[in-house]
Amino acid sequence: MTAQAPVMREHGNAYNIFTLVLTLFSLAVMVLLLLPLDENTLSLLRIYDNVICVIFLIDFVYNITGSRPRSGYFIGQRGWLDLLGSVPSIGIFNVGALLRLARLSRLARVTRLLGGNNRAMIVKDVLDNRGEYATFITLMAAGIVLSVASLMVLQFESVSPDANIKTGGDAIWWGLVTITTVGYGDLFPVTLFGRMTGVFVMFAGVGIIGALASILASMLVPPPKEPETAAAPAAPVTPSPVTPSPDPAAVTAVADELAKLRAEIAELRTSLTADRS
Repeated sequence: MTAQAPVMREHGNAYNIFTLVLTLFSLAVMVLLLLPLDENTLSLLRIYDNVICVIFLIDFVYNITGSRPRSGYFIGQRGWLDLLGSVPSIGIFNVGALLRLARLSRLARVTRLLGGNNRAMIVKDVLDNRGEYATFITLMAAGIVLSVASLMVLQFESVSPDANIKTGGDAIWWGLVTITTVGYGDLFPVTLFGRMTGVFVMFAGVGIIGALASILASMLVPPPKEPETAAAPAAPVTPSPVTPSPDPAAVTAVADELAKLRAEIAELRTSLTADRS
């Protein structure tokens, strides 16, 4: 009896791209947590890290429940490393911060899925389905800009005693207000680099909100219908007339009449010539 080949849960290109970007961001967060940053910035980094852990745990459950047998994913695809890299750093699980390197296995697997011969297929899929990918890419870009800007402005503002952006919640609120181009003005950066970060978020927000508005308009407004060209009625087919075969007697009669006409014309010409002379 032959053993059944393991069946792994398959993901779309958008899912794999999101997983790749999130894994890279999580590794960047892991590196930043090792740097001597402001305590408020480190707290915000831990919040982002734990949110990523929850997303990766959901991904782990989603993958293992859709694989047959489950050991094919857990052992064959190194799913146990995905589980170790998804342990939140909360309370007694602070040791989980040392397990973030296990996410390199997820990074290698997703990179393998998106690279090689699949790269051309992914590019073709994105170009053929631009409308579906536009929403996904815009929302992912908004999340990246918001998270990076909140970390940057919080770190830059921590050096100023006059700063009013002091906590991670303040930084996230400021980022949301700025990226949506609302600008309440209740929180604002006072340092040079903080204001430069604000300018970056403003320009990025204009593009993101414009893209979302365009996507929403395309969803609400139906595309114009192409004018229907009425089919021209087919011209009736007229049968070609059948030429009857000539009657030999009629042909002979016509020839006799022509001969008589030639004789009369010749006589008239002769008489006219005699009168002139």
